[in-house]
Amino acid sequence: MESNEQVNPWGLEPLLDVTDLAAYLGVPVSTVYDWRTRGQGPAAYRFGKHLKFALSDVQAWIASRREPGSTAGR
Repeated sequence: MESNEQVNPWGLEPLLDVTDLAAYLGVPVSTVYDWRTRGQGPAAYRFGKHLKFALSDVQAWIASRREPGSTAGR
């Protein structure tokens, strides 16, 4: 297994594009764009016309979507 320095020598966390995020969440790309227009999706960075999502922002957003009373292993 490679260390983070070998994979990313700049020390930056991974960024997902819209297609990666949609695939990871199991939703259509159009859903990710819809969430953005409604202000409901994870925070993103814009590089020109491209959106990128920091893995830590996606993880925090997912955690915030957990329903009250939900526990792991249920």
